[in-house]
Amino acid sequence: MRIKQISVTGLFGIFDHVIPLNMDERITIIHGPNGFGKTAMLRILNSFFNSRYSDLRTIPFKDFRVAFDDSSSIEIIKNIENSDEAKKNNIVFKFEQPYSEAAYFYLKPRKIRSDRRLPLMILGSDIQEMYSHIKPLDISTGEPLFYGEGVEHFDNWSSLNLKSQEEPDWLEKLKSNIHIRLIESERLLNFVPNHTSRRSAEMPSMLSTVSAYSDELAKLMQDKFKEYGTTSQSLDRTFPVRVVKQQPSTDLTDEQLRHQLNELEATRSRLIEVGLLDKDEDTEFQIQPQDIDESTKNALSVYIQDVEKKLSVFAEIASKIDLLRKIINNKFAYSYKEINFSKEKGFVVTTSYDAPLSNSKTLLPTDLSSGEQHELVLLYELLFKVQPNSLVLIDEPELSLHVGWQVQFLKDLQDITKLTDLNILMATHSPDIIQDRWDLTVELKGPQK
Repeated sequence: MRIKQISVTGLFGIFDHVIPLNMDERITIIHGPNGFGKTAMLRILNSFFNSRYSDLRTIPFKDFRVAFDDSSSIEIIKNIENSDEAKKNNIVFKFEQPYSEAAYFYLKPRKIRSDRRLPLMILGSDIQEMYSHIKPLDISTGEPLFYGEGVEHFDNWSSLNLKSQEEPDWLEKLKSNIHIRLIESERLLNFVPNHTSRRSAEMPSMLSTVSAYSDELAKLMQDKFKEYGTTSQSLDRTFPVRVVKQQPSTDLTDEQLRHQLNELEATRSRLIEVGLLDKDEDTEFQIQPQDIDESTKNALSVYIQDVEKKLSVFAEIASKIDLLRKIINNKFAYSYKEINFSKEKGFVVTTSYDAPLSNSKTLLPTDLSSGEQHELVLLYELLFKVQPNSLVLIDEPELSLHVGWQVQFLKDLQDITKLTDLNILMATHSPDIIQDRWDLTVELKGPQK
């Protein structure tokens, strides 16, 4: 089930927009003047599907509709009347399917107890503006939150007991079929809770996103290495028995065996290169034609199958790290920087202005420029934070990127979508991002006069 079109009427009381999504190439780019609602469209879509309804309440619009590729649709209707009865059912969700009656859900206004103290960042628009560059984290999931979402999820940070309104089965099922992730224009800082104090809800700590993602990748790599060790132990334990039971294979030639061994060694080398395996000279094979007789052929056949199973544990994460490394190093080369990866540190950045990288200096991820951090964080999110078949909403990917990087961005994005099977809806002001692909764009226009 995929989204094929989104539309809005009465956005900010002015705009009506229709955005058909590119279903074939899976990348859609929206552009238009400032203030026409590019970001608002992304936020409304994210707010609904991730049940963080603050944006639905605060962004002015009359009607927002999402059409799916199975001919069903969901409509979000805001009641703009001023009567007390209208305020009770201010937002209505209307779900329509072919040959079925429409289903409705009435979203009740959120009530906050006035006798509780809220953290600074959700106390008012002026305070929010002061902290507009910081993203808090949802403690239950580790995912970034956005300011309006603080109220929806704040029971994780304080003693607030904000029980969510129970939703019908049809609504939960719809949301479970559509995965949305919003990557906002500002992505360099996160709020994290400080669990060392009773005042942790009032005094969260700031953490750079690039540091958080570096630590996260190190953990992912360590987990995969542990899985590799568990798989290896299991296979090694039964290896002698399986060799004895292996039936002689008359179809397997010496040349095929040597080719398979070479393929394994190439795979192992790639895993060493991306930091998932440690270099071990003893793993190299030096098998000559005369070394392979019928008795060793069976043992090698079982061994090859085992090693393939062991190394397959790394297949997905290795492909993602390899693509991230390729894209980032292509961009970092101009500033004499290079990124590699390790199970201990995650991102390993080196630089050398006057000497080869073999004599280079190691940098912290936070030592990167803001543009370099923005690019690294954005690409990491696309590769590691989004599940397949999701619709990823990207707001202003050109932020802090010089023109050369903007020109390359769409090609990089296409490489990522092929690997991760994503759909992209992107809002941009940059013609350098679009290049000659205006066929992927939808222009947001003002009211017709």
